[in-house]
Amino acid sequence: MIILIGGSSHVGKTLIAQKLMEKTGFPYLCLDHLKMGFIRTGRTELTVEDDYKMRYFLWPFAAEIIKTAVENNQNMIVEGCYIPGEWRESFTAEYRSKIYCTFITMSEDYLRHNFELVKEKASVIEHRINDEVNLERLIMCSNEFREDCRKYHIYNLDITAQTPYNADLFAEQILHAAQITR
Repeated sequence: MIILIGGSSHVGKTLIAQKLMEKTGFPYLCLDHLKMGFIRTGRTELTVEDDYKMRYFLWPFAAEIIKTAVENNQNMIVEGCYIPGEWRESFTAEYRSKIYCTFITMSEDYLRHNFELVKEKASVIEHRINDEVNLERLIMCSNEFREDCRKYHIYNLDITAQTPYNADLFAEQILHAAQITR
């Protein structure tokens, strides 16, 4: 089984992927690492500021990695903001039957009331260098990913005041929804 965890920056995708790895033993691929590999080797002119363009540059590579894992009957977690809403178009029905996808977003209200906490937790799993967190950009990105969930029928873990962030609970929900037993 391949688990895709997409969504906006700073919503806790990497921490949830880490929790899933601990619970399942599945390795995970952080698309930020793939991005930095392309940037640092000069294989792209894109920069860390080019998130939207980077999504469509990286996705074909990520999709082929996923296909290879499916073909080899391997499990994997892939997380990052570079998973496009139209991810299904990269796979045949046979591949899609082995892929579960969810996007994580945060409501505007949650972000406005918990912005300091979101900034504080930004480096829980990975050390972010020069990480400038912009509240309005986070709100806009979460709204865009939430719209992609509606448009492309992707399960949305929407973090709100009623459903606050809980990585362990969200990891369990993903395992249940993906029908993965341990």
